[in-house]
Amino acid sequence: MIQTLSDALAARGYDTLTPVQQAVTDAALDGADLLVSAQTGSGKTVGFGLAIGPTLLDDDGRFGAADAPLALIIAPTRELALQVKRELMWLYANTGAVVTSCVGGMDMRDERRALDRGAHIVVATPGRLRDHIMRGSLKMDALRAVVLDEADEMLDLGFREDLEFILGEAPETRRTLLFSATVPKAIATLAKNYQKDAVRVSTTAEKSQHSDISYQAMTVAQQDAENAIINVLRFFEAPNALVFCNTRAMVNRLTTRFSNRGFSVVALSGELTQNERTHALQAMRDGRARVCVATDVAARGIDLPNLELVIHAELPSNSETLLHRSGRTGRAGRKGVSALIVPQKVRKKAERLLQGAKVKAEWTVPPSADDVRAKDEERLLEDPIWDEDISEEEAIFAERLLDMHAPDKIAAAYMRLFRTRQSAPEDLSDPGAPPPPRAPFGPSVWFSIAVGRSQNAEPRWLLPMLCKAGGLSKDDIGAIRIQHNESFVEITQASADGFLRAIGPAMTLEGGTALKKLDRAPEFAPRGPRPEGGARPDRAERPDRPAKPRWQPDNPDTADAEAKPAEKYRAPKPVEMEAPKPDAAIKPKPSTDAPAKPKAAYAAKPDNKVKKPWKKADKPEGKAPRAAGAKSWDKPARPADGKPWEKSDKPRKPKPAGKPYARPEAAGGKPAAKPAADARDPSKRFVPPGAKAGKPGPRAGKPGGKPFGKPMGKPGAKPGGKAFGVRPGKGPDSTPRRKG
Repeated sequence: MIQTLSDALAARGYDTLTPVQQAVTDAALDGADLLVSAQTGSGKTVGFGLAIGPTLLDDDGRFGAADAPLALIIAPTRELALQVKRELMWLYANTGAVVTSCVGGMDMRDERRALDRGAHIVVATPGRLRDHIMRGSLKMDALRAVVLDEADEMLDLGFREDLEFILGEAPETRRTLLFSATVPKAIATLAKNYQKDAVRVSTTAEKSQHSDISYQAMTVAQQDAENAIINVLRFFEAPNALVFCNTRAMVNRLTTRFSNRGFSVVALSGELTQNERTHALQAMRDGRARVCVATDVAARGIDLPNLELVIHAELPSNSETLLHRSGRTGRAGRKGVSALIVPQKVRKKAERLLQGAKVKAEWTVPPSADDVRAKDEERLLEDPIWDEDISEEEAIFAERLLDMHAPDKIAAAYMRLFRTRQSAPEDLSDPGAPPPPRAPFGPSVWFSIAVGRSQNAEPRWLLPMLCKAGGLSKDDIGAIRIQHNESFVEITQASADGFLRAIGPAMTLEGGTALKKLDRAPEFAPRGPRPEGGARPDRAERPDRPAKPRWQPDNPDTADAEAKPAEKYRAPKPVEMEAPKPDAAIKPKPSTDAPAKPKAAYAAKPDNKVKKPWKKADKPEGKAPRAAGAKSWDKPARPADGKPWEKSDKPRKPKPAGKPYARPEAAGGKPAAKPAADARDPSKRFVPPGAKAGKPGPRAGKPGGKPFGKPMGKPGAKPGGKAFGVRPGKGPDSTPRRKG
């Protein structure tokens, strides 16, 4: 290994290398293209940093002057790119390396200036990197190595076209290293097209997925999902915890609730700016925040040193996402817990995800409120503060407390103070218990509303309208029955009087809808089971005519019944035809075997009124011969002498005098010649307002020339000064400034 890199590892506390780091630093692989697959948290970033060292550094293990980039590291997300930059900066700290980043969300001008100053290693995201290449701000000529970190994730995010463009612009003599947690078919195809004799590197740790992570699938009731997350956070009290959600709305919801419960929490989602996302991760690293609620944008490559707990508030969509989420903990030999919050209705999905990820989880229930309190007492008794020596100041105050209160009273007060600094745990219901039966509604009063199914009435807009107009809650409203032209609503008897007072004597709701109080409960038709054959129970047979028997095959009783729709005979629609004329002779259709009758000559048709095409022999007098191959509708060709055709002797109609643009007629019927334009004619030149037409001076733009008209600006102003014109209030010809 290169000495400068070895010293950086020793200063960082690396005693031994991980399996993937040992594999890629093998001397036999120097200069070869690599396709590396290893599980998350196995040290791939340091691994490819060591792998490209011999390709970039000189014999002394150092870089030369920074110019065009020598290495290009491509990462799928901004957070991962910035994290890779931090790792490479300490790894190459002794080599004089200049490492810069090009990621989305940052100022592109600053990145361009950094590239112009020169860099040895560039860490970038695909989209921003392609922009720099197309703008010409990133030179690819000197590249020696290209690394694709989390290549499978970049393909999943839709960066295939960008990656192919970037690799196509890179020199063919480069080294290409692909690092990925999994190697699907798309990654293999990419390696085949853009790598040369790539060596496949697969570590043995890949066989046992996440051996340092304890998976716990916690079954909860549907209404207790968020409360269970609070209890899990309180039970483990991890220095850093990551809660994963599927949507930004869920991230905002949980962030607000955790903040109200006293947790130091930050959010991480795609709707935040890059600076906000960077500050959120930095708050987790320096201890200002302990809980991070995030979408899957943080599931790739994020490394938090003290992250010991990952909670899946919502189950991911596939097994790979589950592994990448859980891989944020249990990194580099540290232990971690991955807790799945599983409501009863998605238990089968959780089992499929765990089976697809090839991990075994312990099925359990979330910690109860008593479990959280017992864990708090255990942590309190095991706190190392009990073993510390008592200072003189503390001894004086302790003696004072003992004189005032009994020891048991002091201990109880300390316990209460300790619990007030923590968020109170939640009481959870039994996830396997059936839902509690609904309590009886009790005495009620029925009301009629003058809207029904014909007016598209629905309970989802009737309920909020009643609550808003009558000051009710949803618990005060019972059954809502919608009929064809009216709807019936049941309201508790205790709330009926207040409801009527809020409605007023007009008895109208929003939009003028009439409301009526009923003396007794309305009677509804019983709802029986749906009969066979798809018939609707509310569509009974009409009483004014007997029901028709249904047609059944091979049943003589239904022989006279209505036939099947497919076998009904439909009479053809009559077509009115015009009767033939009496003197019209019907000609028989000629047989196909008989010889065709020859057509008559064109000239033999006396009733033909179509104009004959011209021929050379019978060309009209005064017309030019038609060009060869010309059609009958083409314009006649010009004669060989080039003179125009003679005009008709019909006199032209003279134009009335005084009409604009009238031409004076000259002798011989030809228009008078137009006088030639004269540049000296002052009437043909543009004269600016306030200037006099006279002898033309030199044109503007020529040496020594002046612009037409009155010169603008303050006399004596130098070229390149302020805008044209005179500033208000300055100069003799200026307009005085308006006061006030």
